[in-house]
Amino acid sequence: MLKTVLVPIHPAGRPFIAIFAILTAAMTWWIAPLGFIGFVLTAWCIYFFRDPPRITPTRDGLVISPADGVVRSIEHAPPPEELEMGTAPLTRVAVFMNVFNVHVNRVPVDGTITGAAYRPGKFLNASLDKASIDNERQSLKVTTADGADIGFVQIAGLIARRILCQAKVGDAYKAGQRFGMIRFGSRVDVYLPNGVEPLVCVGQLAVAGETVLADLKNQEAARAGELR
Repeated sequence: MLKTVLVPIHPAGRPFIAIFAILTAAMTWWIAPLGFIGFVLTAWCIYFFRDPPRITPTRDGLVISPADGVVRSIEHAPPPEELEMGTAPLTRVAVFMNVFNVHVNRVPVDGTITGAAYRPGKFLNASLDKASIDNERQSLKVTTADGADIGFVQIAGLIARRILCQAKVGDAYKAGQRFGMIRFGSRVDVYLPNGVEPLVCVGQLAVAGETVLADLKNQEAARAGELR
């Protein structure tokens, strides 16, 4: 039970937690009842920046979810032009994060970062399709040892206004390793190579670093799902 509650905090959250704690102390000193509000907000801030460990499947070819949240859409769309992955539509799996999800993002496959580009933009609701094109984003491309390219994109949203990304071209990652986060809710898109079908369904919950989105070595058809 304690392991569920007492989880590590992402370093990016420490300044925010400190600010909330200081404001809580000041509010308590000024008007004691306000201290309770400050305490609740501080607790929420700690909760938001939690960074729990994850158990990542390690078989070659597995594409792991880079974000916690709901699989909002699965459709064909051209990858961001800055990644130089061509203009032909690829299967795009969009995982939408709300303010209650863990916001630490993880690399989807073993490989080397071969493309990285930041593009400023709007802050539309990240659940909208046009958010992939219009919103502020950080685009990344990872190339596996077999030469397969996987694109993944952090997209800012209506509330999320700060994308953090430590990955840069030339960095080698294992699937499930942390590379950044988006503050206060947004989404991450994953672009699969041609011929690779997703192993998740729209509406399914995904867990960063654990849920298998696709298998590069699998020829299984796209899966369907239904509410039960």
